[in-house]
Amino acid sequence: MNREGRVWTVLFLLGGAALLAKGLLTESGLGDIHVKPARVAEGRTIAWTEAAAGDAGAVFSPVRTAGLWVAAFLTLAIFSYLYRDNVFYKLAESIIVGVSAGYYLVAGFWDSIVAQLMTELVPQFTRSWAVPGLDADKPADWWFLVPLVLSVWLFFKFLPGQSWVARWPLAFVVGTFAGLRLVLFLEADFVNQIRNTIMPLVVYSADRSVLVWSSLRNVGIILSLLACLTYFFFSVEHRGVVGRVSRVGIWVLMITFGASFAFTVMGRITLLTKRFEFLFNDCLRLDEFLKPFLGT
Repeated sequence: MNREGRVWTVLFLLGGAALLAKGLLTESGLGDIHVKPARVAEGRTIAWTEAAAGDAGAVFSPVRTAGLWVAAFLTLAIFSYLYRDNVFYKLAESIIVGVSAGYYLVAGFWDSIVAQLMTELVPQFTRSWAVPGLDADKPADWWFLVPLVLSVWLFFKFLPGQSWVARWPLAFVVGTFAGLRLVLFLEADFVNQIRNTIMPLVVYSADRSVLVWSSLRNVGIILSLLACLTYFFFSVEHRGVVGRVSRVGIWVLMITFGASFAFTVMGRITLLTKRFEFLFNDCLRLDEFLKPFLGT
């Protein structure tokens, strides 16, 4: 074992000893989950809900507690990439990819194949084993054979010499998706932006007095818009007045990009703080451990 391996071994042993001491020697202990049964009017147990350890009827849940600590391990495994690529990060990455692929496979089967295809082609058969609430008199819609055939054609991609068949359903999917999205994006990203910039330069209140700040805001928006459009107008050389206006447009663009990037970073920082809260409070219970020292 090299020096780095020995260092990590010592760190893991110290961390394990600290966790053991925290769990055995402190009143707050380590994170665990207790549950209690939720019952219906007939008294039949239908679910187990999380509860505090001191609640009436609450029992320790080893499965959910194990899930809590598995989540903590995976969180630390992902954080370990900040040091460098390692086996723990690769393990967590593979688990995330595998679980995500399995989840979307099952969700796609039930939400698409069963709910949207089989309920239309073979409604009575689907009702007998998958969707008991389906209408018993629902007739079969044979038009849904078209998407079924197109879906089967996609698998011709794996047949040597027959992969050209898969181009037809792929072209149909891409063309349909592009046509539908074109209208949506045109409405959301083009028409709405034009509509939102059609505003009065002078804003009046109900008693016909001028609202100064609202008017200045509208004027600023219009001037910023014109400056940005000038920057992207290349039919005129950017010199003189046009050059100065286009430079203002650059400043507006940079401020916009900076604000957007800062908003994205703040969202990621929020996710990071939530993971720290999970590790420190839910797993290690440091909030309860530090209460006597902080006087809270």
